[in-house]
Amino acid sequence: MHTCGLETDRDSMEANEKTKSLETVRTDQDRWIADLEQRLVQCERLAAVGELTSTTTHEFNNILMTILNYAKLGLRHKDDSTREKALTRILDAANRGAKITSLVLGLSRTGSGNFDPIDLVAIVEDSLVLLEKELQKYRIHVEKELSGVPVIQGSAGSLQRLLLNLITNARQAIKENGTIRIIVKHEPKTDSVVLTVRDNGSGIPKEVLPKIFDRFFTTKSGPDASGKGGTGLGLSACKQIIDDHRGRIRVESTVGKGTAFSIRFPVASASQATPAA
Repeated sequence: MHTCGLETDRDSMEANEKTKSLETVRTDQDRWIADLEQRLVQCERLAAVGELTSTTTHEFNNILMTILNYAKLGLRHKDDSTREKALTRILDAANRGAKITSLVLGLSRTGSGNFDPIDLVAIVEDSLVLLEKELQKYRIHVEKELSGVPVIQGSAGSLQRLLLNLITNARQAIKENGTIRIIVKHEPKTDSVVLTVRDNGSGIPKEVLPKIFDRFFTTKSGPDASGKGGTGLGLSACKQIIDDHRGRIRVESTVGKGTAFSIRFPVASASQATPAA
C-alpha cells in the first residue's frame, strides 16, 4: 500500500491547524492587550478625577467658610443693605460650588459617544475654574486670548480632559513662576477653530518630540509633587481625543524656552451647529 500521499496530507492538515491555532492565540493576545490598555486609560481618567477632587476640596472649604461668615453677618445685622450684601455673596459662593461639582461629575462620566455643538471658549473657561487653585499654588500666570468662535462638534467631557491634560503638562514644564498662554480663534481660511496652549517652561528636546504621543512613553520618573504625570498616557489620550474630533495637532518646542500645542478643529456644519429639538 502507498501511504506517502496520506501522510503528506495529514502533515499538511496538522501544519494548517497549528497555523490557525497560533493566529487564534495572537488574536486573543491582541484583544487582551487592547482591553488592558483601555482599562489602564480608564484608570488614568478616574485618577485624574480623583486628583481634581483632592484639589477642589480646598476650594470647597473656602466656599463653605464664605457662606458661613456671610450667613453670620446677615444674622448679626438687621439692615437691608448688609443682608443683601451677605445674601449676594452666599449666592455667588454657592453657584461657584455648584459649578465645580458639575464639572467634576461631568469628567467622571463615560461619554455616550454622541457629539454635540460645543463652544470651545466655554470649555477653556471651565477648565481654568477647575485648575485655578493649583495654578495659583505654583504661581502660574494665565494669559487668555479668547475670541468669539463658531461651535465645533464634539464631546464636552473629552475636550475638558484634553484641556486639563495640556494645561497640567504646561504647568509641570514650568514648575513655578511662569506663564501659560491660551488662545482660541477662528481661522476662516480653513474654516476651523484653533486652540493653542503655550508655556515658557523647559521645552521638549528635538529627539524626544516625535515620541511624545506614543502610549506609555514618558520622560518623567513618576508623578510630581502634585501627584500628576509620569504614566505616559496623558498625551496619547490627548491625541486620541483630537483624532476622534477629526482635529489636527502641531507641536513647536525649544529647550529652555517653552512649548506650544496648537490644535485645529473643523467648524460644525450648519445642521450640526443646531441642537436637536
